[in-house]
Amino acid sequence: MTPREGIYGLLAEFNTPTELVRATEQAHQSGYRRMECYTPYPVEEAAVALRFHKTRVPLVCLMGGIMGMTTAFLMETWITVWSYPMNIAGRPLFSWPAFIIPAYEWTILFAGLSAAFGMLALNGLPQLYHPLFNAPNFRDGASTDKFFLCLEAEDPRFSILETRAFLEKFAPVSVVEVEL
Repeated sequence: MTPREGIYGLLAEFNTPTELVRATEQAHQSGYRRMECYTPYPVEEAAVALRFHKTRVPLVCLMGGIMGMTTAFLMETWITVWSYPMNIAGRPLFSWPAFIIPAYEWTILFAGLSAAFGMLALNGLPQLYHPLFNAPNFRDGASTDKFFLCLEAEDPRFSILETRAFLEKFAPVSVVEVEL
């Protein structure tokens, strides 16, 4: 069934992380795939129940480090060999051992910056608006003491009545329809 126009999903509010994890596991077993948990602190069991995938940030960090090392070596080679060669005591122009320390520093710089900016980009941040901000119970308790499970309307299994009945089986504090 196609989702109703203007609805983001259904948001269930729980008091404990155990209730949230139990509802999330049951939702996954029932066939829901487009869902998200919102907690005031990290709950590892919720990530496992969501079947949270591995992140690509380490790969972005590695690629940034390789780019930093390559950039430093190429820049130093270009400067000392072609752009501004200096013959000092008959030493070779391409003295690569002298390039190791700056290349190491550039590797760390590029890896750190790519990890920070890559994490922001992969998380879709900065995100100034999200439909859940419209839910009053989410605004009041998401960052303090409440636990939320949102079943999104884009899920093929989503139906307003069936999904609401499914969520109410877990005795949540409330089930709210989230508008876009």
